[in-house]
Amino acid sequence: MDHSNNRVVDREHFLRRFLDHVIGDESFGLLLLDRRFRIVEVSSMVCAAFGRERSQLLGREAGGLFRRLPDPLPVDRSLLRGGSFRNRSYTCRIGERKREWVLDGDLLRDEGKAIGAYVIFRDVTHLHELEEQIRRSDRLKMIGEVAAGTAHEIRNPLTAIKGFIQLLQRPLAEREMSRELDYVEIVLTELERVNSLVGEFLLLSKPKKVELQPIRIGKLFEEMLPMLRNEAVMHGVSLHYEVKPDLPPVYADKEMLKQVFLNLGKNAIEAMDKGGSLIIRERRSPSASGGVTVDICDTGPGIPEDRLDRIFDPFFTTKEHGTGLGLSICQRIIHELGGSISVRSGAGGTIFSVAIPAASVPGQELVSGGGALPSDDV
Repeated sequence: MDHSNNRVVDREHFLRRFLDHVIGDESFGLLLLDRRFRIVEVSSMVCAAFGRERSQLLGREAGGLFRRLPDPLPVDRSLLRGGSFRNRSYTCRIGERKREWVLDGDLLRDEGKAIGAYVIFRDVTHLHELEEQIRRSDRLKMIGEVAAGTAHEIRNPLTAIKGFIQLLQRPLAEREMSRELDYVEIVLTELERVNSLVGEFLLLSKPKKVELQPIRIGKLFEEMLPMLRNEAVMHGVSLHYEVKPDLPPVYADKEMLKQVFLNLGKNAIEAMDKGGSLIIRERRSPSASGGVTVDICDTGPGIPEDRLDRIFDPFFTTKEHGTGLGLSICQRIIHELGGSISVRSGAGGTIFSVAIPAASVPGQELVSGGGALPSDDV
């Protein structure tokens, strides 16, 4: 009995299923072109990058289309003349997120004759983000090493200066020297700023011992919201907390997590100098591994696009008196907990999203308890 025909059919079926899988893969792109540089086939990822439906692309002449894209594709007809390429960079925006691709292009041949060409897209966005995280960590480490050698030497004279300045306050008050007292207050305020900066240096130079435990995000915010509420009232900002009671516990260091959310919340409040709304929203992380994501949303003026890529850099700040270390420290904390922190911004405000892995340690009770805080408006 001849099974050769069945084997051919099975092979063709297998290859078709494989091609369907490749075309539907959202992290891998494929573009097929005929010898007239028309699009023969295109994967869903490439459609998303082009902002077109597949039906709108099939049969289109590719050269003009590539040039008219919001992010022009670096591919032209030279590919059909043997101009193959490898590892060509391409950056585009899909929705609100910038994506980084590496492109490979080459001819398709049939019995030695060119019948078209192909372009393969590989998504390296996550790799670039990881490299940037490593660079930032290296910078923070270097800053920490410098801080470790200088922070105590700075603090010792600061303590002496502050002590003698405070001693001056009483005799100045007794003599009713109000102008000189104002000067003393200014000096003490500036000394406190320097001391605070040195304290942030020490946070970098002496990493805190991480004490991981299962924590309910709702319980954590129950403890933190009074502090953020007071800050919001002082700036004329309304605060709204959107709780989601059925979320799993996260595995994190409670105090470090508090530091992150307090920092992000205060930054959001200060960004709305003319009042506005601060929304803190819990949700389940979209990743397959689960976990919890907290969105810190403000209605401020937003962060200019040319600054978004730099806001986690050490010493980069948009505040007049900021140190530029707060967000760097927040990012380091979240990465140490195995999570991630991202930012989106526009004319309607800014959203910081903090994703934290779910607790998956069997046999441990929730140290922070359950507790879901009801929605709260200020």
